[in-house]
Amino acid sequence: MMNEKEIQDWLVEEGFFKEKVYDEHSNFHFIIKYPENNIIDLIQPKGKGDMIIIGCATNLSPEHLDLIIASSMDEKTELIWNFKHIINQFLLDFQIEHPDNTLQMFVISSTIYEDGLTKHNLIFEIKKIFKAKLQCLLHMEKIFKMGINEKSAKYHEDGMFR
Repeated sequence: MMNEKEIQDWLVEEGFFKEKVYDEHSNFHFIIKYPENNIIDLIQPKGKGDMIIIGCATNLSPEHLDLIIASSMDEKTELIWNFKHIINQFLLDFQIEHPDNTLQMFVISSTIYEDGLTKHNLIFEIKKIFKAKLQCLLHMEKIFKMGINEKSAKYHEDGMFR
């Protein structure tokens, strides 16, 4: 079984640890802040003592949704495919919610197994998840010619499992 305290200590050492939260579906669940205004979850699911999942959920703001809704079906489809390609280039897992081809939310995640867990791998995966999210947001900024900030991107409020 992975060492919860060691993982928490690594996150504290790097200034990434925000809090431990109760989660009935996990052995442990940490909220990570990386960078400062971005929330990433780290969980060890119950019954999976040899792995952790690191993930970041992003809900699109009403401003982004309005722009997507006003887009053509072809543009909406292209945006979804572009997100898939961007995230796949990082070799990460993802879920994209897009009812009626309207992108509303996406989750980017990675799994680390016990035999691959080192401080280096943990921090690398956290940074990689954030970079993939940032790349998606920058892509939206380019397409819609709008600035991305905390109000429009909401990248400080969203947790993966809350």
